[in-house]
Amino acid sequence: MKKTARHSRRNEDDMTHEEKKTAKIVEELTMFFFALEATYIETRIERGDRQSVIRLEADFDPSYTDTLSHLDQYLNGRKNDGMGDIYWELAGSGDPGETSQLLLVGMMIDRAEIQIAKDHVKLTLFRTY
Repeated sequence: MKKTARHSRRNEDDMTHEEKKTAKIVEELTMFFFALEATYIETRIERGDRQSVIRLEADFDPSYTDTLSHLDQYLNGRKNDGMGDIYWELAGSGDPGETSQLLLVGMMIDRAEIQIAKDHVKLTLFRTY
């Protein structure tokens, strides 16, 4: 059997716990913006040695501006590392757009940078593990 390249994709069984958490965060944010009637969502994950940076850019229906006004509170609120470690698997179990899911994402990240325009948002989330 031929050896695979050094940077070959690993199968899901080899995926680390932290990579799965990062994927759940992206899933939650994607579902949140679908609930805000986004027609454009772009995500990018940058993995480092002990940190991941998640970037998300999306549009949204301007009627949801009030919902987005609370985004900083949800994502940069008080952290509870133990809670995030225990309940991260619950991500995705609620209805899309539920604030409880965003609070859980907030517990799973270190901080978020948020830029909100009239009908467009850019997020940069940082997680250290």
